[in-house]
Amino acid sequence: MSNTAMNAPLKVQVSGARMLTDAVREFTFTPCSGHLPGFSAGSHVQVHLPLAGGTLRNAYSLTSDPADNRHYRIAVRLQEHSRGGSRFLHREVQVGDTLQLSPPANLFALHSTAHVHILIAGGIGITPFMAYIAALERQNAQFELHYVYRQGQSDAYVEELQQRLGNRLHCYASRPDLSQILRDRPLGSHVYSCGPQPLLEAVRQQAQALGWPEQRVHWEAFSAAQPGKPFEVNLLHSNQRLQVGAEQSLLEALETAGLNVPNLCRGGVCGQCKVRHTGGEVEHRDSFLSTAEQAEFLMPCVSRAHSCVSLDL
Repeated sequence: MSNTAMNAPLKVQVSGARMLTDAVREFTFTPCSGHLPGFSAGSHVQVHLPLAGGTLRNAYSLTSDPADNRHYRIAVRLQEHSRGGSRFLHREVQVGDTLQLSPPANLFALHSTAHVHILIAGGIGITPFMAYIAALERQNAQFELHYVYRQGQSDAYVEELQQRLGNRLHCYASRPDLSQILRDRPLGSHVYSCGPQPLLEAVRQQAQALGWPEQRVHWEAFSAAQPGKPFEVNLLHSNQRLQVGAEQSLLEALETAGLNVPNLCRGGVCGQCKVRHTGGEVEHRDSFLSTAEQAEFLMPCVSRAHSCVSLDL
């Protein structure tokens, strides 16, 4: 199968939708024809959202069991400062509607060699761990889940998890003592964290302080592109000059102009869309590039410019 065919959008129908909390809505997607591609625990899909200003593509973790590809499930939190994606999914999308998805991609895979899996979720960061749990239970693996949430807002799946996991689930109304969670763990333990950036940073810093090797500390932070002031972009090779709107990402402006920029996460964490810039004051918002790399590259999925930026495209 060609790469084009493999990357072709999947046409799905919304076969189920329910509110998990006042702020989190779950969707079930089934294929309009054929079969959905298989996926591994930790995978996400990009949902193509037809907004008035153009198509927005937001990435969401798959919460469904990887062993069952008859359907996909995602859970979406309504974001207070949404550019329209989460608002559209919460207020416009109904059962029976059709949508397009990018095929699953995995930037947050389980490590099969781990002896103990320590999962730390903050709020909507529970989503990739729902698929993790299904896979880990099937493997009879040793794992535990530490879940920080706000009652009634970001406590999706908590009742289900309490019944399912018993004493393997640890719930918190505020950030737990990470030193206590990570201290004195046996060799071969791996920790995975997903949630707000401050929680991820705290987990990484605590693991480092306790001497955890970097290869045993894993994290995922999807943060959709945030709005900003409009700016211009100068494309050096194609000799084009584009306008990037306040509610539009640089990547979206490039795609609208017909440029096919490789991407997976659209949230500044995977590095796939990295582009060299040669001029202009860049506002970097990614979690991938080092300070030295940012002097030469930017991530168009989240980065913006203060007035104008030139790109090696």
